[in-house]
Amino acid sequence: MARLREPAPMELADYERTFRRSGLPLFIEDYSASSDVFTRAAPFLALVFIAEMLGAIDLDWPVLVNVIAAVGGLAVLIMAFGLFNRLLGREFWTLPQRIGPPELAAFVFIPALLPLIFGGQLRQVLLVIAGNALLLGLVYLVVGYGLLATVFWSLTRVADELADSLVRLVRALPLLLVFSLVLFLNAEMWQVFSTMPRAFVWLVGGLFVGLGGLFLILRIPGQVRHLEDDVRGDTPPLSRRQRANVGLTLVISQALQVFVVSVGIGLFFVAFGALAVGGEVRAAWDVTDGMWSYRLELLGNEILITEALLRVAAGMAAITGLYYAISILTDATYREEFLEGVTAEMSEVFEARARYLELRQAAGVADVAGVRIPE
Repeated sequence: MARLREPAPMELADYERTFRRSGLPLFIEDYSASSDVFTRAAPFLALVFIAEMLGAIDLDWPVLVNVIAAVGGLAVLIMAFGLFNRLLGREFWTLPQRIGPPELAAFVFIPALLPLIFGGQLRQVLLVIAGNALLLGLVYLVVGYGLLATVFWSLTRVADELADSLVRLVRALPLLLVFSLVLFLNAEMWQVFSTMPRAFVWLVGGLFVGLGGLFLILRIPGQVRHLEDDVRGDTPPLSRRQRANVGLTLVISQALQVFVVSVGIGLFFVAFGALAVGGEVRAAWDVTDGMWSYRLELLGNEILITEALLRVAAGMAAITGLYYAISILTDATYREEFLEGVTAEMSEVFEARARYLELRQAAGVADVAGVRIPE
């Protein structure tokens, strides 16, 4: 037993790094926000905390006054940090080894004192509190759920499966492609997108993206259960947070595929529109080119890239992307192909989890003592 306990910490640390790099940090047992998330982000949070000395300045003040205010704000932050340490029974200059609720509350509220002290800027106080709270939420999402590692993993899958994704698109959506071409060569389509205010163009694009994301999210729980049943084997079932971590990985992977396909469709329509929809056609359709245009020459003929063309191409890309997002969730063949590739990679992670849990059980003394495995 002694021989098992000695190598276990390093092996456990290796497995935990594997989970993080796979975008599944919640596979680490006893994973907590205070010990594993915010502590890892402490250098970044400290940098933001110091930078918030700028909350003491006011744009209406002279430059010299703002410099003095910023230096004074930094002094206030340092003093508040030291007094906070003393309140918690630590030395004045001690850096916290564990970031729990008291430290997080200090990060949110202490910088908000600066605009209140320097000029009584109440609105700025609320903005600082809301901004810091939002930042902590983003840090928890990015670090706690391994978002960056998940995106990197998904990008590698998109790169590997880009050709397959386009083949699936052509196979699964032939009628949509024909319909899209007909819709693209339609005067009303061009008139709608060319006359729409820019803000409304962004709102319509966001609507399509939101609907596509909603469809992906609603079908993820079933995919996670199916995936877990296929690859879990004899290991203990996943917790709710671990299933959410796997679900986030699947959502990002599928969303990136939809994004790549949408961009490809948009570029196709830009090229097709520049060649097929000339100035005479646009004039006959009573289409305005927008605020800018770019002229090119191809094979002795002039082609024009206009704002209206990009708007219509983006609209077609959004429509196609939405349909593609729905198709990959309702088409059984695509689901099987997608999950087959994911299952092969997830199987390795679940096998590592099984060995990880066995090692934890063998090194149970360290866990009982509450000792975290070193990195």
